[in-house]
Amino acid sequence: MIETYATLGPACCRQEVLEQMLTLGLTGFRLNLSHRSLAECRPWTQALQQAAAAAGTAPQLIIDLRGGEIRLPALPAPIPLQPGEELLLGRDGIPLEPDVLQALQPGQTILVDDGSMELTVLRRQADQVFCRCQRGGMVEGRKSLTLPGLDLVRPALSAEDEADLACAWEHGVTAVMQPFVRSRKDLLELRQALERHGLTELRIFAKVEDAQGVETLPEWMELCDVVTIARGDLGSNLPLFQLPRAQKKMAAQCRAAGKDFLVVTHLLQSMIHASQPTRAEVCDVYNACLDGAAALMLTGETAQGAYPVEAVKVLLELAHWGELDRQA
Repeated sequence: MIETYATLGPACCRQEVLEQMLTLGLTGFRLNLSHRSLAECRPWTQALQQAAAAAGTAPQLIIDLRGGEIRLPALPAPIPLQPGEELLLGRDGIPLEPDVLQALQPGQTILVDDGSMELTVLRRQADQVFCRCQRGGMVEGRKSLTLPGLDLVRPALSAEDEADLACAWEHGVTAVMQPFVRSRKDLLELRQALERHGLTELRIFAKVEDAQGVETLPEWMELCDVVTIARGDLGSNLPLFQLPRAQKKMAAQCRAAGKDFLVVTHLLQSMIHASQPTRAEVCDVYNACLDGAAALMLTGETAQGAYPVEAVKVLLELAHWGELDRQA
């Protein structure tokens, strides 16, 4: 059976909503720790445990670690940004981690929130970087930053990841999701961390999020349990029109190796605001099933959307028919 996951968030974190999802047959949930620590998510994990008991199920809980990903810091308030406007990064503007700020040079493209916004670096002035908005939107804290063509060497795990792993058991965590896997070294470091925390039985979901991860996949896939085709950052780090080819290529490699893979990001994106998906979305999810996906995952649809339960119903229906038809 195809596993189905939803992302925990403000839109679905109440016990009664989680119970509805589990009763429908959802496999489990993902908790994105890029926005908050596992300890801060205690009310959500408690609600999930209570919902599981009421529904008589034992859901999976995946924690999505920070790793070496790049994100904006927490901001006092969202910043509206229109094309042509300038945005200051650094000392007097939005602070960034030192290695990220140092790496930004004139001409560099910066993609924000899985590419929904685009900036171009205009100039540097000491420890400040001036950018121009090419594609606007609302700049919110903790959103992802992608720097196409720029390869920063960052640690596989952060100090925050170690703290989250230290309390994983008490929250009912059953799996970890490692971002930006590019080499065997990344997964070996994660396995060592799991050993330190007595978590060796947890499943490992390894996220492919850039061109290097796509190219090196055959070298490291044996070290994870599930390859995660993470189309958010992957679609920002690759030219967008190369994303379908990359997804098909990785699906074929996983099938050939007998390795499970999960497809995530924008599966039913329109259902953040609409009670029904688009034709293109249902075709996309169905085709992922036919390609052999072992798992499917919703993100913003359930974490922030207006119709989290409806989105889960659609996902389960598509997984059902996809499973039947690929076995036919």
